[in-house]
Amino acid sequence: MIGTERVIYQDGNHFNILLEDFGHGEMVQANVHMIIDNGEGIILDPGGHKVFKHLLTEVGSLIGLNNLKYIFLSHQDPDIVAAINGWLMTTNATAIAPKLWLRFIPHFGVDRFVIHRIKGIKDTGGTIKLGKNKLYIIPAHFIHSPGNFQIYDPVSKTLYSGDLGVSLGQDYMYVKDFDRHIKYMEVFHRRYIPCNKVLKTWVKMVRKLDIETIAPQHGAIMKGKDIVNRFLDWIEDLECGLDIMEPIYEINDKELEL
Repeated sequence: MIGTERVIYQDGNHFNILLEDFGHGEMVQANVHMIIDNGEGIILDPGGHKVFKHLLTEVGSLIGLNNLKYIFLSHQDPDIVAAINGWLMTTNATAIAPKLWLRFIPHFGVDRFVIHRIKGIKDTGGTIKLGKNKLYIIPAHFIHSPGNFQIYDPVSKTLYSGDLGVSLGQDYMYVKDFDRHIKYMEVFHRRYIPCNKVLKTWVKMVRKLDIETIAPQHGAIMKGKDIVNRFLDWIEDLECGLDIMEPIYEINDKELEL
């Protein structure tokens, strides 16, 4: 059974669920989200081999594996894509991924009998139908991958932001105090996002959406318009990547300390 705290949204036949966190040990913590509408499901960024069999069982218990319609791969990182062959071999779902990365994903060992079920998303994004409603696949290029997408669900008003809004090291599932939460986000965003320009461009786009919840791929979920807007204001002006790292581009002749 899914705990109530893991049900981000529920209304009739529409569910937004944060699946159980099966990643432990040396792996970076990762959230795996699922959207269900009228009996059809999509799983977002399902991760690697160690969590695959546990997630497969959980998805099967929630909707039945035959009702998994899509597997969304926001970009090419192993915490997103590594177990894709297993998902394609054990379900009939269609995987959707940035077209930019289609020739790289097979390096994770995708069987030739299922490779045709990985479909490319053009840079401009678009919509897909799930159940009786549609989901928006929105561009998030260079956040942090050069080919990257996010999902916006207009029913629950949830933005699945991938590697934007990530927090590391907090011990709570939902953000209550945004000011306190900044310290768990700051290091990641300053290092993994290339520059502030892309953040300003992204914020300008998503302010057009009606967002109640931002659900990232790592860390705590931001729920409520006040916290969502606080995040947008914060990220819009954040200096990161090349804004602050130019002095690192120097030749260093010191021996590495391994």
